[in-house]
Amino acid sequence: GEWGQPPSLRIALPEEIALPATDDEVRNLLKHFQFITAAGHLEQAIEAHTRGDWAAANAQLRTFLEGLFDDIARYVDRSRANALPSSENRRAMLAEPQIGFLAIDRNEWTPDGKNFVNGLFKMLHTDGSHPGLSDEDHCTFRLHIVLVTARTFLRRLWEGTQTRRA
Repeated sequence: GEWGQPPSLRIALPEEIALPATDDEVRNLLKHFQFITAAGHLEQAIEAHTRGDWAAANAQLRTFLEGLFDDIARYVDRSRANALPSSENRRAMLAEPQIGFLAIDRNEWTPDGKNFVNGLFKMLHTDGSHPGLSDEDHCTFRLHIVLVTARTFLRRLWEGTQTRRA
C-alpha cells in the first residue's frame, strides 16, 4: 500500500528543516565559541554518513553531542564543569536553577531522567539494525535530529551571550 515504501529522509526533509543552512549555522556557531573538538566530531560524522559508514557516523554523532554539552557547560562555568566527574553531571549542572540553560519546564532536563536530552542520548546509544528501518534512514534521522538539536542549544548560548553583553 501507500505506506510500503517511505521516501528517503534525505530527499524528503532538507527543504523542510533547511538542512544545509542548519549545518552551516551549527558549524559557524561551533567556530564562534571555539568548540574545536566537537566541530571535529561533527565533521567526521558527516563524512562517515556521506560514505555510508553508518556505525562510524552514529558513534561520531554521539561523541559530538556529548562534547557539545560538555563545551557549553565549560563555557558557562569552566571551573565548576571541570570539577564534575561526568558528562551527565555537566548536563545536570546546565539545568540547575542558577544556570537554567536546560529548561526543566519544557522537559529538556528532569531529575528523573525521563527528558528530551536523556532520551536523545539513549536513542543515540542504540546500535545495529532495527526492523523496518534501514541503517541509512536511521543514521540520517540521527544526523538530522542531532543537527537541529545542536542548532537550538548553540543559538540559545549565542542569544545568552548577546543578552549579557547588552
